[in-house]
Amino acid sequence: MAGSSTFSAMAISKIDFPVLLSQKITHKNSPSLLSLKRRALYCSKRFLIPRRISGIRISKHNAFSVFSSLVDNFSVDGAEASECPPLHEIITSTWKWRGYSIRYQYSGTGGPALVLVHGFGANSDHWRKNLPVLALSHRVYAIDLIGYGYSDKPNPRELQVKSFYTFETWASQLNDFCMEIVRDEAFFICNSIGGLVGLQAAVMDPAICKGIILLNISLRMLHIKKQPWYGRPLIKSFQSLLRNTALGKFFFRTVATPESVRNILCQCYYDTSQVTDELVKIILEPGLDPGAADVFLEFICYSAGPLPEELLPQVKCPVLVAWGDKDPWEPIELGKAYAQFDTVEDFVVLPNVGHCPQDEAPHLVNPVITSFVARHAPATAAPSPAAS
Repeated sequence: MAGSSTFSAMAISKIDFPVLLSQKITHKNSPSLLSLKRRALYCSKRFLIPRRISGIRISKHNAFSVFSSLVDNFSVDGAEASECPPLHEIITSTWKWRGYSIRYQYSGTGGPALVLVHGFGANSDHWRKNLPVLALSHRVYAIDLIGYGYSDKPNPRELQVKSFYTFETWASQLNDFCMEIVRDEAFFICNSIGGLVGLQAAVMDPAICKGIILLNISLRMLHIKKQPWYGRPLIKSFQSLLRNTALGKFFFRTVATPESVRNILCQCYYDTSQVTDELVKIILEPGLDPGAADVFLEFICYSAGPLPEELLPQVKCPVLVAWGDKDPWEPIELGKAYAQFDTVEDFVVLPNVGHCPQDEAPHLVNPVITSFVARHAPATAAPSPAAS
């Protein structure tokens, strides 16, 4: 647990910062440059279901499940683009939620519904390497949580509520999205703090969620409950300084630069070759939108709310936890404790992967998602996704 003496350093170097990912996508009907890149990526690396699984798979009887060499199960094929299965179009749309504009992306025309939930500062583009592959056998949706990406960013100081950007707010948004747009039960696939959103949504309305995959869920090490009693006043003072003085905006401006974003990504991605100029750009752009600084400061000063260990016992659906074992922010040795909960059916180790495995190692993550969903909801025909 982090003590009070390290709080400031942790807040600046970590801040549960899964990445602020985003990129504007050209609109619906004509093929975009991004969609062509997705097709090229797919056809150069044929994402296939594993032929075999090696390593140690751990059940409830032996505490943890480890997939130590999923890379061996990933087939790379240099086939011509014409030999690749056709990819479904990925459509970007908006949805009005409580008067706010919410961006989401969707693809796929049949099979179980998946809703992909990003982490702090990120958005639906953080799933750009997963959407086209998963859409081959699922109806897939990726949503920008309010305050992030290209969804609206209402100023929390103007809303006359104590806290707006909370897991309860985002969980309500996720459940309403399933009711109004997905119009079906869904599996939640979540990264970092998105895992808290998925768990909270499943607790608030158990009938909606059929299962949850947690990818390097945030341990919330800066939560007030995880600090020693003598450090809590310091935490509150530091938060007040950030929120109520010019220091907070200055701090945000130092973070919201290409150099800082690249450095942050190189911390949390083990394979730093994945930190490209394109990635830096799509992370940074929405962070420069009006209101982004207020959302950023509101959340990093949010040290209350639920912890994963408080939500997991309340969840009624099956849960799979997967963890990049080179995550510098959320140590896997602490994450392994979640395998002990009755609702967690499996713990999967993703070797040589950092904090954002869905983007750094989609060839490992996509088969895990497909396998988990197939176990709990065999694919069947379903209506096409609804657009608002």
